[in-house]
Amino acid sequence: MLRGAALRVTRPRVAVLGAVHAHPHADTDSIISAVRRDVPKVSHQAVYDSLRALTDAGLVRRIQPAGSVARYEARVGDNHHHIVCRSCGAIADADCAAGEAPCMTASDDSGFAIDEAEVTYWGLCPACSTADRSSSANLA
Repeated sequence: MLRGAALRVTRPRVAVLGAVHAHPHADTDSIISAVRRDVPKVSHQAVYDSLRALTDAGLVRRIQPAGSVARYEARVGDNHHHIVCRSCGAIADADCAAGEAPCMTASDDSGFAIDEAEVTYWGLCPACSTADRSSSANLA
């Protein structure tokens, strides 16, 4: 993968790419922790540099839902969206509702050549929904 994207194969890059594949939607701190299991002495900067290089090469996608830190995923090359839990911050993928990119056609494109629509769905994940219902029942 790395060579195919014209990137040098380094131990930190391989470990970062593996961590992103193993932990979809992970934040940088979680990726650093995962990488350090394989490369104990890797620096924060090496992980940051690897994430930037992998993102620039299109091997990793950086997302940042409103109010959240940056997160990374290995699902690239499609126009999928995300569902974010308002309570715990869990993130799940949601396939594009309308098919081809972009999912929505702007009512007025203002002359832009639109090639992507970024949609974020917000709500409660199953665990938080259950906890919310339990809390409401206990109050009644």
